[in-house]
Amino acid sequence: MAEPLVLLPGMMCDARLFAPQIAALSGFRAVQVAPVTGFETIEEIAAAALADAPPRFALAGLSMGGIVAMEMVRQAPERITRLALMDTNPLAETEKVAARREPQIAAVRDGRLLEVMRDEMKPNYLAPGPGRDGVLSIVMDMALALGPEVFEEQSRALQTRPDQVETLRALGVPALVLCGRHDALCPVSRHELMAEIIPDATLVIIEDAGHMPTLECPAETLDALQRWLAG
Repeated sequence: MAEPLVLLPGMMCDARLFAPQIAALSGFRAVQVAPVTGFETIEEIAAAALADAPPRFALAGLSMGGIVAMEMVRQAPERITRLALMDTNPLAETEKVAARREPQIAAVRDGRLLEVMRDEMKPNYLAPGPGRDGVLSIVMDMALALGPEVFEEQSRALQTRPDQVETLRALGVPALVLCGRHDALCPVSRHELMAEIIPDATLVIIEDAGHMPTLECPAETLDALQRWLAG
């Protein structure tokens, strides 16, 4: 029986972020999507995900999901059989970025969630191309479904997140480090750093994707995940 797979979506995303990969992978293994909501610290979100996860499992997270995944590894390394980190960041939040979240939170409290998401995403998230608008529409639908309270709690969790460089240095399982070439939020250089730090890491750059390769280039992302799961 193939090991179960736990997926962790990014900020203001749900299982739809991984829909193409879930459709392909769930015929061969148990696939579980853990929400990255409900608490205002990464440590609490990770502990809740671990409480609901199988005893041992493969773990993959994108963006904020990757940040939670690293904390899950820190808390329970013996339970995780392999790790995939996609379009994410192992470093603690800088004061500058943490401060920039405050006006976003204020705007969302004022009823402007979709405006904040759209303004933040256009320059940072997606690669240029004909599929951009369709992916953006899915992302906006996910954000609207989760709502302003989740935006604020996730923002607070990211502001105080711990640095995970030492967690990655100590990682003892096969790792996939994947990034879209056009990701301006979590750039390729950050993923090259992670791949250098992790003892057993494979780096994959998706050339035609930005911050959402699971939706922008689903087939290429699936291929990388399947190779990681088979390794």
